[in-house]
Amino acid sequence: MFKSMPTTKVTPKAEETGLRILDAALELFRQEGFDSATMREIAQKAGVATGAAYYYYPSKDAIVMDFYQRSCAEMQPKIEAALEHSKGLEARLRKLIRVKLDHFAPNRGVLRTLLRNGADPKHPLSPFGPQTKEIRDIDIAWFRRILVDCGVRIPRDLEPHLPGVLWFFQMGVIFFWVIDESAHQDRTVRLLELASKSVVGLIRLSSLPFMRPLRKTALQLIEIAAGVR
Repeated sequence: MFKSMPTTKVTPKAEETGLRILDAALELFRQEGFDSATMREIAQKAGVATGAAYYYYPSKDAIVMDFYQRSCAEMQPKIEAALEHSKGLEARLRKLIRVKLDHFAPNRGVLRTLLRNGADPKHPLSPFGPQTKEIRDIDIAWFRRILVDCGVRIPRDLEPHLPGVLWFFQMGVIFFWVIDESAHQDRTVRLLELASKSVVGLIRLSSLPFMRPLRKTALQLIEIAAGVR
């Protein structure tokens, strides 16, 4: 696992310095791309010595991992507030994903520079890899939560797999959003609305008796994708 900050007690000054390095790195990633930016440039932009930058973050990967971890922590109360009075699976699904898009909006350019790395599950920064499992598990837990008393009958055999499936759906929406060049990413807004409606409609249909053979095939596909088979 990456060490994003020293393990000793962090003083306010150290926290401020670490955040300055993080902000400088994110700005350079947006401007130059992740691969082109160097730790020396990040340190220079943050106004610290290169050695100091390496003390807080041993690598650019560690910077991005800290960005992921901080974002995950900051989004928890936002998600809680968004879902507090939300009823129905479709509304919950849209609001949950919308929180992620709104939170990452200032750093959409950063996510775009990380697309190539994110697509490779073996890369330490991939959202699909072992290094990000803790963040992924926290995220999937929210999808499990929105299924509780959601007003939609979920087949028993599908229920344990559905949170992960919805998480993958979210990742597809985020990928589309990152590359969406429409004004204010309006295409993503429409996509999320229609896709959420479609996904919930399919879940409703999956509980019908005549859908059992198709659901069995779908479960086999999910198991293959998850590496169970």
